[in-house]
This record gives sequence, C-alpha cells and structure tokens, in this order.
Amino acid sequence: MHIQSYTALTPDVVLDALGSLGLHGDGHLLALNSYENRVYQVGMEEGLPLIAKFYRHARWSDEAILEEHALVATLVEREIPVVPPLDISGSTLHLFDGYRFSIFNKQGGRAPELDNQDTQEWIGRFIGRIHAVGALASYSHRPALNMQSFGVEPSNYLLAHDFIPGELIEVYRGVVAQALEGVQRCFDRAGTVKQLRLHGDCHASNVLWTDDGPHFVDFDDSRMGPAIQDLWMLLSGERDEQTRQLANLLKGYQDFYDFDTHELHLLEALRTLRLIHYAAWIAQRWDDPAFPAAFPWFNTQRYWQDRILELREQIALMDEPPLAPI
Repeated sequence: MHIQSYTALTPDVVLDALGSLGLHGDGHLLALNSYENRVYQVGMEEGLPLIAKFYRHARWSDEAILEEHALVATLVEREIPVVPPLDISGSTLHLFDGYRFSIFNKQGGRAPELDNQDTQEWIGRFIGRIHAVGALASYSHRPALNMQSFGVEPSNYLLAHDFIPGELIEVYRGVVAQALEGVQRCFDRAGTVKQLRLHGDCHASNVLWTDDGPHFVDFDDSRMGPAIQDLWMLLSGERDEQTRQLANLLKGYQDFYDFDTHELHLLEALRTLRLIHYAAWIAQRWDDPAFPAAFPWFNTQRYWQDRILELREQIALMDEPPLAPI
C-alpha cells in the first residue's frame, strides 16, 4: 500500500476518495476537530452532508479498525444510539491513494447537561447497555488499557526523547515512578476485575444530546479494559459532587449491567494513567505539523512543571479511600 502523509490530504483528494465510492461532493468541506485522524464534513450534490474520517497511518491495523466497526454494528442491531460507519459496497473501511477512510452519516446534537440527575441516569443506562454488549466477546487486534500500555510505555517514551526540559527530567522520572507505584497499589486493591470492550474515550464531547437522548460517537479509542473507564471521565468537581454524579450514573447503568464496586479503586489510577498517556500521545505525533501548531507550549518548562504538579496531586488522591456512591 502506498503511504501518504496528511499533508497530501488536500480537499481534492478527499472529494476524489468519496467519488471512488460513487459519492459526489459539492465542493463544500469543513474540517472537524480531530487531531488523531482527519475528519471532514462533506457537502453532497444530493442529500445531506456526510462525515469522512481518514485514519492515521500505523495507529491501528485494518483488523483492529474492523473490530471496532463490528462492535458498533452490534450496538446498532441492539438499538443502542451510536453512529456507525456506512457499509458501502460490502465494506466499512476503504482505501484511496494510500489513505484508509470510512464514511458516516452526520449526527447532530448538543453537549449533555452533565449536572442534571436525569441526564446522568440516562447516560448511565446507555453505557450499561454498551457494556452488556461489549462483554459478549473480546477484541483480538486491539491492546488493553492497563498500566503497561498507558503508563510504563508512555513514560519511557517521554524520558527517552527530548521533550522534557533538562532540569526537570530527573524530577519527572522520580514523580512518574512514584505515580506508577500508586497505580499498582490501586490495581492490587481492586483485585481481578473483568475486562470488556469499552468505548474507551467516553467524555462529554463524545456524547451528543438530542431530544431523544444521548448518541455516543467516536469509538476510535475502543479497547479492552475495566468498566469504570467509561464512567470516570463524566465526573467533575469536588469529591462530594463526583460522588453524586457517579451514584446517578450507576443508578441507570445497573439497570442493564452489573457494576463491580471493586473497580472504584481504579478511578484515580485510570485518571493518572490518562495524564501520562496524553503527554506521550502528543510527543509521539510531534512530526505531524498539526501538533506543534495546536500545542505550542508542549515542550516548555511551565507545561512540564504543571504535569509534575498534576502527578503529585494524583499520588495523594490514589491513597485516599475510593468514592463510595450511595
């Protein structure tokens, strides 16, 4: 397969890619907010606009992408409100000029009111339904979310490359080691928890709200992991606020899937791993011109001082008792 960089993904290439599937754009393209992939809203000569998603090379194999598509298709069959890639000519994954891409219907919606109890319960019910389906099978081609993949490997990458200012490298090395020790203690306290196919990146921006309720979008980060991963990112505020929010989410969630309360020990551990992983995610994509433009402060002293402070705060939080929703 001929490999192209995103710099060659011009509007003409986007339109030609759709044209190769018999879809004829009217020339109106709107780049949507996505750094990992390139996503465009494409006006069509006939009908409503479509969404074209061009996958980052080498992030996922074809098999891994199709596994995610299969999960989403199963969710659609169960009438769970997700946005699936369109099956065109017998496939949901297509190739044009070295780019792998998929096509989606445009899904409207607004941000959910996450401070509303009814909204929290409603979202919880659908996450429970997603997990009930996710637990029916396992991924074969996607990695699991664990301390190795989200903590050890990303931190090793950061320490091996020239992103952290020299005077802070040893400080970061010591703090991240201490943080990972805290993560391990959390996993030890949780014991053996069930791994299932997750949304993986279930924050408010990936939940679109309509009058009919939530629609879950962007399963690109879907992988195996503990159920709490799809719940904790919907929590915010002080501890008492997060406790209430989690109780409301679980009230809806447990109508459709049992939640193992041992996983509450993982909440702050998973937050810690996400902080480490996110910094490495930016670093690993620094050769993509979109990243220095979007994150110009990334390799500054202030940025890494803030990351060190975040990890120190997480170290303390991981040793506190877990949230205990009523």
